[in-house]
Amino acid sequence: MSRRPFAVVTGGGTGGHVSPALAVGDALVASGVERSEVLFVGGRRGMESRLVPAAGYQLVQLPGRGIQRKLTRENLGAVLGLGASVFLALGMALRQRPHVVVTVGGYAGFAYALAAVVLRIPLVVVTIDAAPGAVNRLVGRFASVNAVAYPGVLLPRTEVTGPPVRGSVLAVSRDGEARRRVREQLGFDPGRRLVVVTGGSLGAGSVNEAALALAELWLARDDVAIYHLAGERNIEEMTRAATERRLIGPTGAGSETLQAPPAVPVGGSPGGSGPERRLEYRLAGFDPELAAAVAACDVVVCRAGASTVAELTAIGAPSVLVPLPGAPGDHQTKNAVALEQAGAAVMIRDRELSGDRLAGTLERLLEDEAVLSTMSEAARALGHRDAAARVADLARRAAGATTRSRSAA
Repeated sequence: MSRRPFAVVTGGGTGGHVSPALAVGDALVASGVERSEVLFVGGRRGMESRLVPAAGYQLVQLPGRGIQRKLTRENLGAVLGLGASVFLALGMALRQRPHVVVTVGGYAGFAYALAAVVLRIPLVVVTIDAAPGAVNRLVGRFASVNAVAYPGVLLPRTEVTGPPVRGSVLAVSRDGEARRRVREQLGFDPGRRLVVVTGGSLGAGSVNEAALALAELWLARDDVAIYHLAGERNIEEMTRAATERRLIGPTGAGSETLQAPPAVPVGGSPGGSGPERRLEYRLAGFDPELAAAVAACDVVVCRAGASTVAELTAIGAPSVLVPLPGAPGDHQTKNAVALEQAGAAVMIRDRELSGDRLAGTLERLLEDEAVLSTMSEAARALGHRDAAARVADLARRAAGATTRSRSAA
Protein backbone atom coordinates (compact mmCIF):
# COMPACT_ATOMS: atom_id res chain seq x y z
CA MET A 1 0.00 0.00 0.00
CA SER A 2 1.78 3.13 -1.26
CA ARG A 3 -0.49 5.85 0.14
CA ARG A 4 -1.54 6.49 3.69
CA PRO A 5 -4.36 4.15 4.72
CA PHE A 6 -7.45 5.65 6.24
CA ALA A 7 -7.92 2.65 8.53
CA VAL A 8 -5.97 -0.39 9.66
CA VAL A 9 -8.25 -3.19 10.81
CA THR A 10 -6.38 -5.72 12.89
CA GLY A 11 -7.15 -9.04 14.53
CA GLY A 12 -7.86 -12.56 13.41
CA GLY A 13 -6.99 -16.16 14.15
CA THR A 14 -10.40 -17.82 14.13
CA GLY A 15 -13.38 -17.11 11.94
CA GLY A 16 -15.02 -15.61 15.02
CA HIS A 17 -12.50 -12.76 14.91
CA VAL A 18 -12.07 -12.48 11.15
CA SER A 19 -15.77 -12.19 10.40
CA PRO A 20 -16.44 -9.05 12.51
CA ALA A 21 -13.18 -7.52 11.24
CA LEU A 22 -14.37 -7.94 7.66
CA ALA A 23 -17.78 -6.60 8.64
CA VAL A 24 -16.15 -3.40 9.88
CA GLY A 25 -14.02 -3.13 6.76
CA ASP A 26 -17.05 -3.56 4.53
CA ALA A 27 -18.98 -0.95 6.53
CA LEU A 28 -16.13 1.53 6.17
CA VAL A 29 -16.19 1.00 2.40
CA ALA A 30 -19.98 1.39 2.36
CA SER A 31 -19.58 4.70 4.23
CA GLY A 32 -17.37 6.12 1.48
CA VAL A 33 -13.83 4.99 2.33
CA GLU A 34 -11.97 3.55 -0.65
CA ARG A 35 -11.36 -0.20 -0.35
CA SER A 36 -7.69 0.44 -1.12
CA GLU A 37 -7.53 2.72 1.95
CA VAL A 38 -8.50 -0.10 4.33
CA LEU A 39 -5.56 -2.31 5.29
CA PHE A 40 -5.91 -5.52 7.28
CA VAL A 41 -3.17 -6.71 9.63
CA GLY A 42 -3.38 -10.22 11.05
CA GLY A 43 -1.39 -13.33 11.91
CA ARG A 44 0.23 -15.94 9.73
CA ARG A 45 -1.67 -18.88 11.20
CA GLY A 46 -5.26 -17.76 11.12
CA MET A 47 -8.29 -17.80 8.86
CA GLU A 48 -7.53 -14.25 7.73
CA SER A 49 -4.90 -15.55 5.30
CA ARG A 50 -7.72 -16.92 3.16
CA LEU A 51 -10.77 -14.84 3.98
CA VAL A 52 -9.33 -11.32 3.84
CA PRO A 53 -7.78 -11.51 0.33
CA ALA A 54 -10.93 -13.26 -0.89
CA ALA A 55 -12.88 -10.19 0.27
CA GLY A 56 -10.68 -7.92 -1.84
CA TYR A 57 -8.54 -6.35 0.88
CA GLN A 58 -4.78 -6.14 1.25
CA LEU A 59 -3.50 -8.20 4.17
CA VAL A 60 -0.21 -7.90 6.04
CA GLN A 61 0.58 -10.94 8.18
CA LEU A 62 2.73 -10.74 11.29
CA PRO A 63 4.45 -13.63 13.12
CA GLY A 64 3.26 -15.03 16.40
CA ARG A 65 0.60 -17.25 17.88
CA GLY A 66 -1.65 -17.30 20.89
CA ILE A 67 -0.16 -17.64 24.36
CA GLN A 68 -1.55 -20.54 26.36
CA ARG A 69 -2.86 -19.92 29.85
CA LYS A 70 -0.26 -22.22 31.41
CA LEU A 71 3.50 -22.69 31.45
CA THR A 72 4.59 -24.56 28.32
CA ARG A 73 7.61 -24.67 26.04
CA GLU A 74 5.46 -23.40 23.21
CA ASN A 75 4.81 -20.21 25.14
CA LEU A 76 8.48 -19.22 24.87
CA GLY A 77 8.22 -19.26 21.08
CA ALA A 78 4.89 -17.47 21.30
CA VAL A 79 6.37 -14.66 23.40
CA LEU A 80 9.32 -14.28 21.01
CA GLY A 81 6.95 -14.18 18.05
CA LEU A 82 4.78 -11.61 19.78
CA GLY A 83 7.81 -9.44 20.42
CA ALA A 84 8.79 -9.63 16.77
CA SER A 85 5.24 -8.71 15.77
CA VAL A 86 5.25 -5.63 18.01
CA PHE A 87 8.59 -4.49 16.54
CA LEU A 88 7.34 -4.96 12.97
CA ALA A 89 3.99 -3.31 13.74
CA LEU A 90 5.70 -0.24 15.22
CA GLY A 91 7.75 0.15 12.05
CA MET A 92 4.67 -0.25 9.85
CA ALA A 93 2.63 2.23 11.87
CA LEU A 94 5.43 4.80 11.78
CA ARG A 95 5.56 4.58 7.99
CA GLN A 96 1.83 4.38 7.36
CA ARG A 97 0.36 6.65 10.03
CA PRO A 98 -3.24 5.54 9.43
CA HIS A 99 -5.99 7.93 10.50
CA VAL A 100 -7.49 5.25 12.76
CA VAL A 101 -6.84 1.69 13.91
CA VAL A 102 -9.67 -0.73 14.62
CA THR A 103 -8.90 -3.96 16.49
CA VAL A 104 -11.25 -6.89 17.06
CA GLY A 105 -8.84 -8.42 19.58
CA GLY A 106 -7.10 -11.76 19.82
CA TYR A 107 -3.35 -12.30 19.66
CA ALA A 108 -3.33 -11.28 15.99
CA GLY A 109 -4.71 -7.87 16.88
CA PHE A 110 -2.35 -7.05 19.74
CA ALA A 111 0.79 -5.85 17.97
CA TYR A 112 -0.68 -3.14 15.74
CA ALA A 113 -3.12 -2.04 18.45
CA LEU A 114 -0.18 -1.57 20.82
CA ALA A 115 1.65 0.37 18.10
CA ALA A 116 -1.38 2.65 17.82
CA VAL A 117 -1.28 3.26 21.58
CA VAL A 118 2.44 4.04 21.55
CA LEU A 119 2.18 6.37 18.53
CA ARG A 120 -1.08 7.97 19.73
CA ILE A 121 -3.04 6.92 16.66
CA PRO A 122 -6.80 6.86 17.37
CA LEU A 123 -7.78 3.34 18.40
CA VAL A 124 -11.24 1.76 18.30
CA VAL A 125 -11.44 -1.53 20.20
CA VAL A 126 -14.27 -3.87 19.21
CA THR A 127 -15.33 -6.36 21.90
CA ILE A 128 -17.79 -8.94 20.61
CA ASP A 129 -17.92 -11.09 23.77
CA ALA A 130 -19.83 -10.42 26.95
CA ALA A 131 -16.46 -10.53 28.77
CA PRO A 132 -13.51 -8.82 27.03
CA GLY A 133 -10.43 -10.91 26.32
CA ALA A 134 -6.96 -10.18 27.68
CA VAL A 135 -5.85 -8.15 24.65
CA ASN A 136 -8.93 -5.94 24.69
CA ARG A 137 -8.67 -5.42 28.45
CA LEU A 138 -5.09 -4.23 27.98
CA VAL A 139 -5.40 -1.93 24.96
CA GLY A 140 -9.00 -0.97 25.68
CA ARG A 141 -7.98 1.31 28.54
CA PHE A 142 -6.13 3.48 26.00
CA ALA A 143 -8.76 3.39 23.24
CA SER A 144 -10.53 6.44 21.88
CA VAL A 145 -13.70 4.38 22.19
CA ASN A 146 -14.59 0.80 23.06
CA ALA A 147 -17.34 -0.55 20.82
CA VAL A 148 -18.99 -3.31 22.85
CA ALA A 149 -21.62 -5.85 21.96
CA TYR A 150 -23.49 -5.77 25.25
CA PRO A 151 -24.13 -3.30 28.09
CA GLY A 152 -22.10 -3.67 31.26
CA VAL A 153 -18.73 -4.54 29.69
CA LEU A 154 -16.09 -3.23 32.09
CA LEU A 155 -14.05 -1.01 29.79
CA PRO A 156 -13.76 2.79 29.70
CA ARG A 157 -15.43 4.99 27.09
CA THR A 158 -17.81 2.29 25.89
CA GLU A 159 -20.53 2.54 23.27
CA VAL A 160 -22.93 -0.37 22.81
CA THR A 161 -23.05 -1.19 19.10
CA GLY A 162 -23.80 -4.90 19.10
CA PRO A 163 -21.41 -7.36 17.44
CA PRO A 164 -20.56 -6.51 13.79
CA VAL A 165 -22.00 -8.86 11.17
CA ARG A 166 -21.04 -8.93 7.49
CA GLY A 167 -23.46 -7.76 4.82
CA SER A 168 -23.31 -11.20 3.20
CA VAL A 169 -24.83 -12.61 6.39
CA LEU A 170 -27.49 -9.92 6.54
CA ALA A 171 -28.37 -10.60 2.91
CA VAL A 172 -29.34 -14.27 3.31
CA SER A 173 -33.01 -15.08 3.44
CA ARG A 174 -35.11 -17.66 5.26
CA ASP A 175 -38.04 -17.43 2.89
CA GLY A 176 -39.21 -20.70 1.38
CA GLU A 177 -37.83 -20.31 -2.13
CA ALA A 178 -34.38 -19.16 -0.96
CA ARG A 179 -34.10 -22.05 1.49
CA ARG A 180 -35.13 -24.58 -1.15
CA ARG A 181 -32.57 -23.23 -3.61
CA VAL A 182 -29.68 -23.39 -1.12
CA ARG A 183 -30.60 -26.92 -0.04
CA GLU A 184 -30.55 -28.06 -3.63
CA GLN A 185 -27.18 -26.37 -4.20
CA LEU A 186 -25.80 -28.26 -1.20
CA GLY A 187 -27.15 -31.52 -2.61
CA PHE A 188 -29.95 -32.05 -0.09
CA ASP A 189 -33.55 -33.02 -0.72
CA PRO A 190 -35.42 -29.75 0.01
CA GLY A 191 -38.32 -31.76 1.42
CA ARG A 192 -36.28 -33.05 4.36
CA ARG A 193 -35.65 -31.38 7.68
CA LEU A 194 -32.07 -30.06 7.62
CA VAL A 195 -29.77 -29.82 10.65
CA VAL A 196 -26.44 -27.98 10.38
CA VAL A 197 -23.83 -29.06 12.93
CA THR A 198 -20.67 -26.97 13.26
CA GLY A 199 -17.97 -26.44 15.84
CA GLY A 200 -16.72 -23.26 14.18
CA SER A 201 -13.95 -22.68 11.67
CA LEU A 202 -11.49 -24.82 13.64
CA GLY A 203 -13.96 -27.42 14.85
CA ALA A 204 -14.92 -28.85 18.25
CA GLY A 205 -14.23 -32.43 19.29
CA SER A 206 -17.30 -33.00 21.45
CA VAL A 207 -19.63 -31.48 18.85
CA ASN A 208 -18.07 -33.59 16.10
CA GLU A 209 -18.45 -36.82 18.08
CA ALA A 210 -22.08 -36.00 18.88
CA ALA A 211 -22.74 -35.32 15.18
CA LEU A 212 -21.38 -38.74 14.18
CA ALA A 213 -23.40 -40.44 16.91
CA LEU A 214 -26.50 -38.54 15.82
CA ALA A 215 -26.03 -39.69 12.22
CA GLU A 216 -25.76 -43.30 13.36
CA LEU A 217 -28.99 -42.98 15.36
CA TRP A 218 -30.80 -41.48 12.36
CA LEU A 219 -29.47 -43.88 9.72
CA ALA A 220 -32.85 -45.25 8.75
CA ARG A 221 -34.66 -41.91 8.61
CA ASP A 222 -35.70 -40.59 5.22
CA ASP A 223 -37.12 -37.28 6.49
CA VAL A 224 -33.97 -35.60 7.85
CA ALA A 225 -30.54 -34.54 6.63
CA ILE A 226 -27.33 -33.53 8.46
CA TYR A 227 -24.73 -31.06 7.15
CA HIS A 228 -21.72 -31.66 9.39
CA LEU A 229 -18.94 -29.05 9.28
CA ALA A 230 -16.12 -30.59 11.29
CA GLY A 231 -13.56 -27.77 11.11
CA GLU A 232 -10.39 -27.61 9.07
CA ARG A 233 -8.06 -29.11 11.65
CA ASN A 234 -10.40 -32.07 12.25
CA ILE A 235 -11.55 -32.94 8.76
CA GLU A 236 -9.07 -35.76 8.09
CA GLU A 237 -9.79 -37.42 11.43
CA MET A 238 -13.54 -37.02 10.98
CA THR A 239 -13.39 -38.37 7.43
CA ARG A 240 -11.69 -41.53 8.71
CA ALA A 241 -14.20 -41.86 11.55
CA ALA A 242 -17.20 -41.30 9.28
CA THR A 243 -15.84 -43.84 6.79
CA GLU A 244 -15.32 -46.44 9.52
CA ARG A 245 -18.89 -45.90 10.68
CA ARG A 246 -20.09 -46.19 7.07
CA LEU A 247 -21.54 -42.69 7.07
CA ILE A 248 -19.60 -41.76 3.92
CA GLY A 249 -18.01 -43.82 1.18
CA PRO A 250 -14.48 -45.26 1.30
CA THR A 251 -13.36 -42.84 -1.43
CA GLY A 252 -13.38 -40.04 1.14
CA ALA A 253 -16.21 -38.18 -0.60
CA GLY A 254 -17.49 -35.53 1.73
CA SER A 255 -14.07 -34.37 2.92
CA GLU A 256 -13.78 -31.16 0.90
CA THR A 257 -13.00 -28.21 3.16
CA LEU A 258 -14.00 -25.29 0.95
CA GLN A 259 -17.21 -26.30 -0.70
CA ALA A 260 -20.17 -28.55 -0.23
CA PRO A 261 -19.14 -32.14 -1.01
CA PRO A 262 -20.92 -34.23 -3.63
CA ALA A 263 -23.97 -36.17 -2.62
CA VAL A 264 -22.97 -39.57 -1.22
CA PRO A 265 -25.60 -41.94 0.20
CA VAL A 266 -25.02 -42.91 3.81
CA GLY A 267 -23.67 -46.41 4.09
CA GLY A 268 -20.70 -46.32 1.73
CA SER A 269 -20.13 -46.36 -1.97
CA PRO A 270 -22.91 -47.19 -4.42
CA GLY A 271 -23.52 -50.87 -4.57
CA GLY A 272 -22.17 -51.48 -1.08
CA SER A 273 -23.69 -54.24 1.00
CA GLY A 274 -25.50 -53.85 4.29
CA PRO A 275 -28.92 -52.65 5.45
CA GLU A 276 -30.61 -49.83 3.61
CA ARG A 277 -29.68 -46.41 4.89
CA ARG A 278 -31.77 -43.41 3.98
CA LEU A 279 -30.28 -40.54 5.96
CA GLU A 280 -28.67 -37.75 3.95
CA TYR A 281 -25.37 -36.92 5.65
CA ARG A 282 -22.69 -34.60 4.30
CA LEU A 283 -19.28 -33.96 5.86
CA ALA A 284 -17.07 -30.95 5.17
CA GLY A 285 -14.38 -29.00 7.01
CA PHE A 286 -15.36 -25.39 6.40
CA ASP A 287 -17.97 -23.73 4.24
CA PRO A 288 -17.36 -20.07 3.32
CA GLU A 289 -21.08 -19.82 2.55
CA LEU A 290 -22.10 -21.04 5.99
CA ALA A 291 -24.53 -18.17 6.47
CA ALA A 292 -26.59 -19.39 3.52
CA ALA A 293 -26.64 -22.92 4.94
CA VAL A 294 -27.69 -21.58 8.35
CA ALA A 295 -30.52 -19.64 6.76
CA ALA A 296 -31.61 -22.71 4.79
CA CYS A 297 -31.64 -25.20 7.67
CA ASP A 298 -34.27 -25.86 10.32
CA VAL A 299 -31.92 -25.97 13.34
CA VAL A 300 -28.22 -25.20 13.90
CA VAL A 301 -26.10 -27.08 16.45
CA CYS A 302 -23.03 -25.02 17.37
CA ARG A 303 -20.91 -23.32 19.99
CA ALA A 304 -22.05 -20.03 21.51
CA GLY A 305 -19.22 -17.66 20.65
CA ALA A 306 -20.16 -14.03 20.22
CA SER A 307 -19.65 -13.95 16.46
CA THR A 308 -21.68 -17.14 16.03
CA VAL A 309 -24.50 -15.81 18.20
CA ALA A 310 -24.45 -12.51 16.32
CA GLU A 311 -24.93 -14.29 13.01
CA LEU A 312 -27.63 -16.60 14.36
CA THR A 313 -29.65 -13.66 15.62
CA ALA A 314 -29.08 -11.57 12.49
CA ILE A 315 -30.37 -14.46 10.38
CA GLY A 316 -33.07 -15.57 12.80
CA ALA A 317 -32.01 -19.21 13.01
CA PRO A 318 -33.22 -21.58 15.76
CA SER A 319 -30.29 -23.24 17.48
CA VAL A 320 -29.05 -25.82 19.94
CA LEU A 321 -26.07 -24.18 21.66
CA VAL A 322 -23.19 -26.08 23.26
CA PRO A 323 -21.03 -23.49 25.08
CA LEU A 324 -17.28 -24.00 25.05
CA PRO A 325 -16.25 -25.04 28.57
CA GLY A 326 -13.54 -22.89 30.10
CA ALA A 327 -14.07 -19.92 27.79
CA PRO A 328 -12.74 -16.68 29.35
CA GLY A 329 -15.32 -15.29 31.75
CA ASP A 330 -17.55 -18.23 30.76
CA HIS A 331 -18.92 -15.86 28.14
CA GLN A 332 -20.23 -18.62 25.90
CA THR A 333 -22.51 -19.93 28.62
CA LYS A 334 -23.76 -16.38 29.22
CA ASN A 335 -24.47 -16.03 25.50
CA ALA A 336 -26.31 -19.35 25.37
CA VAL A 337 -28.37 -18.61 28.49
CA ALA A 338 -29.42 -15.25 27.05
CA LEU A 339 -30.70 -16.88 23.86
CA GLU A 340 -32.38 -19.72 25.74
CA GLN A 341 -34.16 -17.32 28.08
CA ALA A 342 -35.38 -15.34 25.08
CA GLY A 343 -36.80 -18.51 23.54
CA ALA A 344 -34.36 -18.48 20.61
CA ALA A 345 -32.27 -21.52 21.51
CA VAL A 346 -31.88 -24.63 23.63
CA MET A 347 -28.65 -25.02 25.58
CA ILE A 348 -26.84 -28.31 26.19
CA ARG A 349 -23.74 -28.14 28.36
CA ASP A 350 -20.65 -29.70 26.83
CA ARG A 351 -20.33 -32.32 29.57
CA GLU A 352 -23.92 -33.41 28.92
CA LEU A 353 -23.62 -33.60 25.13
CA SER A 354 -24.10 -37.01 23.51
CA GLY A 355 -25.70 -38.43 20.41
CA ASP A 356 -28.74 -39.54 22.41
CA ARG A 357 -29.17 -36.18 24.12
CA LEU A 358 -28.76 -34.31 20.85
CA ALA A 359 -31.17 -36.59 19.01
CA GLY A 360 -33.83 -36.20 21.66
CA THR A 361 -33.54 -32.42 21.70
CA LEU A 362 -33.62 -32.10 17.92
CA GLU A 363 -36.54 -34.50 17.52
CA ARG A 364 -38.65 -32.42 19.94
CA LEU A 365 -37.88 -29.28 17.95
CA LEU A 366 -38.23 -30.70 14.45
CA GLU A 367 -41.64 -32.21 15.06
CA ASP A 368 -43.20 -28.83 15.91
CA GLU A 369 -43.12 -26.17 13.19
CA ALA A 370 -44.74 -23.61 15.50
CA VAL A 371 -41.90 -23.96 18.02
CA LEU A 372 -39.28 -23.48 15.30
CA SER A 373 -41.10 -20.41 13.98
CA THR A 374 -41.27 -18.88 17.46
CA MET A 375 -37.56 -19.57 18.03
CA SER A 376 -36.70 -17.95 14.72
CA GLU A 377 -38.66 -14.80 15.56
CA ALA A 378 -37.10 -14.64 19.04
CA ALA A 379 -33.59 -14.95 17.60
CA ARG A 380 -34.14 -12.23 15.04
CA ALA A 381 -35.48 -9.89 17.73
CA LEU A 382 -32.11 -10.11 19.49
CA GLY A 383 -30.07 -9.21 16.40
CA HIS A 384 -28.05 -6.00 15.87
CA ARG A 385 -28.14 -5.68 12.11
CA ASP A 386 -26.59 -2.19 12.09
CA ALA A 387 -23.64 -2.98 14.37
CA ALA A 388 -20.91 -2.86 11.70
CA ALA A 389 -22.16 0.48 10.40
CA ARG A 390 -22.15 1.88 13.94
CA VAL A 391 -18.55 0.74 14.51
CA ALA A 392 -17.52 2.27 11.18
CA ASP A 393 -19.13 5.54 12.24
CA LEU A 394 -17.18 5.47 15.52
CA ALA A 395 -13.96 4.91 13.55
CA ARG A 396 -14.67 7.82 11.22
CA ARG A 397 -15.49 10.07 14.16
CA ALA A 398 -12.29 9.06 15.98
CA ALA A 399 -10.24 9.76 12.87
CA GLY A 400 -12.02 13.06 12.26
CA ALA A 401 -11.54 14.23 15.84
CA THR A 402 -7.80 13.69 15.59
CA THR A 403 -7.61 15.44 12.23
CA ARG A 404 -9.47 18.45 13.62
CA SER A 405 -7.35 18.62 16.77
CA ARG A 406 -4.12 18.53 14.74
CA SER A 407 -5.42 21.22 12.37
CA ALA A 408 -6.33 23.45 15.28
CA ALA A 409 -2.86 23.01 16.76
